[in-house]
Amino acid sequence: MRDYPVVGIVGPTASGKSDLALALAESLGGEIVNFDSMQLYRRLDIGTAKPSKFDRQRFPHHLIDILEPDALFSAGDYRRQARIVLEQIRNRGRAPILVGGTGLYLRALIEGLFDGPKRSPYWRSRLKERARVHGGGHLHRVLDRLDPESAGRIAPQDLPKVIRALEVRLMTGSSLSRHLANAPRRPIEGFSFCLVGLDPRREELHRRIARRVARMFEDGLVAEVRQILESGVSRDAAAFRAIGYRQVMRHIDGILSIDEAIMLTERDTRRYAKRQMTWFRKQHGANWFAGFGADPEIQEKVLGFVSKGTGSQAEN
Repeated sequence: MRDYPVVGIVGPTASGKSDLALALAESLGGEIVNFDSMQLYRRLDIGTAKPSKFDRQRFPHHLIDILEPDALFSAGDYRRQARIVLEQIRNRGRAPILVGGTGLYLRALIEGLFDGPKRSPYWRSRLKERARVHGGGHLHRVLDRLDPESAGRIAPQDLPKVIRALEVRLMTGSSLSRHLANAPRRPIEGFSFCLVGLDPRREELHRRIARRVARMFEDGLVAEVRQILESGVSRDAAAFRAIGYRQVMRHIDGILSIDEAIMLTERDTRRYAKRQMTWFRKQHGANWFAGFGADPEIQEKVLGFVSKGTGSQAEN
């Protein structure tokens, strides 16, 4: 039996991945499956650039708004749930279109996961205490010395992943990167993936990031965070580690002015976009298009490529 075709769209934030996904869904009769870790959370709407309610009514969207802001969700959790969704879409005879910015989720789904050494309560407690005393940035600098490849793909603010990478290195004497490279995995079966990458000009991408960040704050990002906090969600909730939300938290605490919060959100988003491109460039089988997903010319080129790669025929 021929593997069922799945389209995947990758690229940096603000490159128009969602616009492209909508265009493909319309042409191919598709359903959109999210692999952005922050769009999983309910009530985090403005700062995560979720598809509008109108677009979500036009085409089915999956794995959006499935978690409370304080819920924990791993790449393994994503892999399990995304597989179920893909099977359901296949049973309906529709075209699955994966879109998002969390490369680890996509890789976990397609290639499988590295289970790795068991967790060490000893090293975890020591590392958490060191982070409490010296700050998370200190641990990331240590990781950069011991495992620069992992440090390059893990954000300094993502303390759980920093701690896990250091834990593996300290327990085993080998870097997490080396374990990942050598570990056996179980790729997904029954599906074939046609991956499309968006690679827009950096200068224009930065301008679009600046406009997006400004619009987020104009649309009420600070009020959104206040409402979530007032509902009883912990200030330490996983969702608040996201870019934009952590800067707003510092603004609410009086540490940053609103202008500083906007500036740092923009800066960190640019840095995140760079890390995304570094990650996705290593994604096996991705085919790159130089432009933005909202550009009709890019949409036409991608549709032609995808139709050939999946055997689909676009509707007139």
